[in-house]
Amino acid sequence: METVLKINNLSKNYGNLQAVRNLSFEVNKGEVYGILGPNGSGKTTTLAVVLGILQANGGDFQWFGEPFTKQVRRRIGALVETPNFYPYLTLWENLKIVAEIKDAPEDDINYALGVANLLKRKHTNFGHLSLGMKQRMSMASVLIGHPEVLVLDEPTNGLDPEGFAEVRHIIQTQAKEGKTIILASHILDEVEKVCSHVAILKSGELVANGKVGELLSADETVFIQADKLDKLKELIQDSDLAAQVYMVEEDLAVVLKSIYKSTDLSKFCYEKVFPLSKIVVKKQSLEDQFLQLVK
Repeated sequence: METVLKINNLSKNYGNLQAVRNLSFEVNKGEVYGILGPNGSGKTTTLAVVLGILQANGGDFQWFGEPFTKQVRRRIGALVETPNFYPYLTLWENLKIVAEIKDAPEDDINYALGVANLLKRKHTNFGHLSLGMKQRMSMASVLIGHPEVLVLDEPTNGLDPEGFAEVRHIIQTQAKEGKTIILASHILDEVEKVCSHVAILKSGELVANGKVGELLSADETVFIQADKLDKLKELIQDSDLAAQVYMVEEDLAVVLKSIYKSTDLSKFCYEKVFPLSKIVVKKQSLEDQFLQLVK
């Protein structure tokens, strides 16, 4: 599988504030990779560093197996800051400027407007658009030049449910065309609906990463207690039993893989000479699991 973005022990400080700390993960070709976390978790800073907007204080990253260069940047379409469109120019005129900057053909303009469902508005001045249309216009500007990778920072921020659905549809359409998409969000529902993989950040550190269906699942969670829980946690993580293992107050929470049951976990603990003093099976919501991971 081709690696599109590889981040190795990335760190970024703002004075005494460490925004990103020893962050490592990989994004492979064709994935819709979500970077999920509460506000202030380091999502935007991470994207700004890998796009060359900010300089890292430690670690490194590669795009397509090579260092970040102008040639590599041309293969990436990014929406990290709100684009500055001219309110008195039409959508087509604004995107013509974008196409000239990217050295892209004018044919890309109609394509991008079509994907964003704005083709009928191509002669409308940008200043007359609603908030949702302006966000779709931002998405259209990213598509100019047919980039292989789309990097989107909070693309549905501030939108109503209809606007959310429209932007989500654009992302899903691009994913079906084989684009690799990296999306930062603090909204669990957004990541769950559009992403195939996710990295969860808290205070600039990686809490967990993997496939969305495995990492944020509504499967049964087993809560256990035993002596030396730290050691037991390591054993379970190294086994094939669990999709997730994390602490919830005094309990060790274990999200079992679909092929296993709580009896398999109990047997495993017994065989490892960790008799359980508590075993409770519960069904946790996706939101509960996310909150526990970033708690």
